[in-house]
Amino acid sequence: MSGLSFAFASPAILAALILLPAIWWLLRLTPPQPRTEVFPPLRILAAILKREETPARSPWWLTLLRILLAALVILAIANPMFNPRTNTLSSGGPLVLMIDNSWASVSDWERRVRTADALIDNADAKSIPVSIAFTAEQSNDATPGAATSARDKLHAMNPRPLGPDRERAADAVKAALNGSKPGTIAFISDGVESRDKDDIVSRLAALQPGELRLIEGDGQNIIAITGAANTANNMTVTATRLNGTAPVRLGLTAQDNQGRPIAAGSLDFAGGQTVATSSIAAPFEMRNDFARISLDRQASAGSVYLLDDGFRRRRVALLSGQAADEFQPILSPLYYIQRALQPYVDLTQPNSADLAKSIPELLTGNPSVIIMADVGRLPQETYAPLQKWIQNGGTLVRFAGPRLAAAPADDPLVPVTLRQGERTFGGALSWAEPQPLSDFPAFGPFAGMPKPKDVLIKRQVLAEPTPDLAERTWASLADGTPLVTEKQMQAGRIVLFHVSAEPQWSDLPISGDFVEMLRRIVQLSHAGGVTPAEGAAAKGSEAMPPYRLLTAKGVLTSEIGSARPLEPNGKGASIASFDNPPGLYGSEEGFVALNTLSSGTQLKPLDASALGSVAREGLIGGEAWSAKPILFTLAFLILLADSIIVLFMNGAFPRLGRSAKTMAGGAAMLLLAASLAIFLHPAIALADDSKPGDDTIFSRLDKTHLAYVVTGESEVDHISERGLAGLSDYLTYRTTLEPGPPVGLDLTKDELAFYPLIYWPVSATAPMPSNDAINRIDAYMRNGGTVLFDTRDAIDTMGDTSTPSPNGQRLQQILANLDIPPLEPVPAGHVLTKSFYLLSSFPGRYADSPLWVEARQDVRRDANAVATSDGVTPIIITGNDLAGAWAIDENGSPLLPTVPPDETQREYAYRTGVNIMMYMLTGNYKSDQVHVPDILQRLGQ
Repeated sequence: MSGLSFAFASPAILAALILLPAIWWLLRLTPPQPRTEVFPPLRILAAILKREETPARSPWWLTLLRILLAALVILAIANPMFNPRTNTLSSGGPLVLMIDNSWASVSDWERRVRTADALIDNADAKSIPVSIAFTAEQSNDATPGAATSARDKLHAMNPRPLGPDRERAADAVKAALNGSKPGTIAFISDGVESRDKDDIVSRLAALQPGELRLIEGDGQNIIAITGAANTANNMTVTATRLNGTAPVRLGLTAQDNQGRPIAAGSLDFAGGQTVATSSIAAPFEMRNDFARISLDRQASAGSVYLLDDGFRRRRVALLSGQAADEFQPILSPLYYIQRALQPYVDLTQPNSADLAKSIPELLTGNPSVIIMADVGRLPQETYAPLQKWIQNGGTLVRFAGPRLAAAPADDPLVPVTLRQGERTFGGALSWAEPQPLSDFPAFGPFAGMPKPKDVLIKRQVLAEPTPDLAERTWASLADGTPLVTEKQMQAGRIVLFHVSAEPQWSDLPISGDFVEMLRRIVQLSHAGGVTPAEGAAAKGSEAMPPYRLLTAKGVLTSEIGSARPLEPNGKGASIASFDNPPGLYGSEEGFVALNTLSSGTQLKPLDASALGSVAREGLIGGEAWSAKPILFTLAFLILLADSIIVLFMNGAFPRLGRSAKTMAGGAAMLLLAASLAIFLHPAIALADDSKPGDDTIFSRLDKTHLAYVVTGESEVDHISERGLAGLSDYLTYRTTLEPGPPVGLDLTKDELAFYPLIYWPVSATAPMPSNDAINRIDAYMRNGGTVLFDTRDAIDTMGDTSTPSPNGQRLQQILANLDIPPLEPVPAGHVLTKSFYLLSSFPGRYADSPLWVEARQDVRRDANAVATSDGVTPIIITGNDLAGAWAIDENGSPLLPTVPPDETQREYAYRTGVNIMMYMLTGNYKSDQVHVPDILQRLGQ
């Protein structure tokens, strides 16, 4: 709903336009300036004779050009203004500003602030008090006060990664007004309906304001991901958008837990479609490494969908106590289990019916879950490997049946002690009728599921009563006897269904609740399978602390603010709220993802059509600007063209011959058309989208170039350029790499993909990089590039390491907007210590600051992690002023001394640069074991 407003600062001047017909008449009667010619003497006598003279007429196109010149001057004096500010606030009460600062307001937040600023300025000019409230805040002090206080609140606010709670904000405004009527209520909305039948406009109208404005922004372009499912062949992604008019195609990117893209797809919305489903094709193992899915060109919390272990596809092994009947498959104990789990997991079955062979075979496949249907006695040699697999995190699910009922009561792979035999309901020797299920307890995985209907249990195995039986019962019958029990075994668990897996003992296998129960149990298992090396602690039902939270721009950050631990929700999936913002909850060992939008959410536009008294308008498109300079410039160009045309017509250029008039007319028409084009489309003349041309691109592709960020400070940029030049010379002398001249980069314009490493000298006095520059650096790092941040402050922080230096504070501000992985100082044995030289420290001009790199993944904790970018860290941080140690003058002499003065330190600084460049270009090549003998020989061991 944003538009371009227009007005004249001096509209009375436009009355002069009525003089244009008179100007046309006068110009048609005014001849061009007469030409001077040399006449023969006899022609002088002929001039004595008087005759009637007729004034000459100007050509019509010249007259039209002059009329246009006069019109442009009149319009310029009238001073046309675009996006003018108009002070039309109602003075009958305070100005009430209610602003959506939800995740959907990120794309145009700066325009929302400018719009609210303009309204506050108008209120300040009329001495009207201002009440301001934000819909994505937990509390609001909406008491009307001075415009200065409201402006401070406005500029201190930022978008939140939450949906708006407009009822809470409206209640705060109503309480603050305390029965008084507001003058103007301006609701700056994100355009999205916060819930079904959102009546926020009616609530605001009920306050009886003198004027109610609904101001909407660019919400029509909002697209959000609302669901993801790891299906049999791909990752299915569901998204919704607000405006379904035109077809749209967007890219989908799947990233690992380090934020690196590992798979991609596309999302297509057809015309008129607001919900679309797409998929990302990838192998099973790679899909299990997906940590989040994001929409390209959409930077908001809604455009990112976080994944946790619950989204990983499990591998489930099936075992049966009897052979499958190919002619009557529905009588097979595994038939209903396969039908229930096949869409959600990868199922495997042994090739042999011999359990002594099939169980080791299944364990070799590293499954997350093993399901045994009516398996009684197991071969003795299989108990030890099965118990070890469970203790390391495996989940064993067993179903009862005749064989299990006849098995020994002391089976260690049964969660409870069973009575011998089975219990029959409704039989000849039983007076009990078939039993329904009771409500599921609140502590098990079935919490929140409704009690199954039309499910009757006809036969079951019974558990011996024990003091902890109730605590280990996940489901029970109406008479209280257990139906599903479990037992923890270190990191794993054993689960027992006290009924069979086919419908002979109960109706449960043919009900929809059976599918959901199995899915929930499988989701509790270890997503990446179980290996003998794993021994993580079992997950409990305790509250999970916030680990990494999502910002409104869709970036994960370690700043948790006032977020509270996520409590297990017994009523279903958790929903993002003020206490629990979207993000990851838990720890590095295991976490749960909480997304901005719940599954199945559909974005709908806010409907205010029922109230005709609402004034709808758009955000301020930009600062007010005047068209007067453009009009005067066009008038000057036309005046210049008129002068040239008159010179043509009067013979000032005789060599052009008779075609002068024709050329002058053509030039005038071309100038007229160009002037109109510039006036109608001023953005064409004012836009600056300059980018490097082909020649520049080709010149930077011939060799590897070291690049640095241009900060705008001449001294810092000079040291960066000379430092990289010195390192380039050293690389040329010591290695086979011959870099080209260093390149200074403007992060907002230059292409970054040409450079494997970008050196960024952090300066607190340099301008803060724009959001566009930060986003481009973030994309560069995601695509495999590395940024070397150098705060150059090691000498400043030697005495006090608790407080960062100004350069360190500026680095924190930059990194707050970047999606960076966890960092650590370069550990012993890291590739950087041996990529070319053998190094134990990484000095520059100073030698006291550590070199920070991406923290390495613990392979024992994540055995299935996929290495991306060849193991190269996307970020390196130091404070040792590397460029200062590398910098040389035109003669090759050092520009700056080391601290303390030590040429050996400078040599090691150069070697640090060589190792960094070799690491950038070769990745984890030097981490291969094949180099160990050579390295040991060099070390003299």
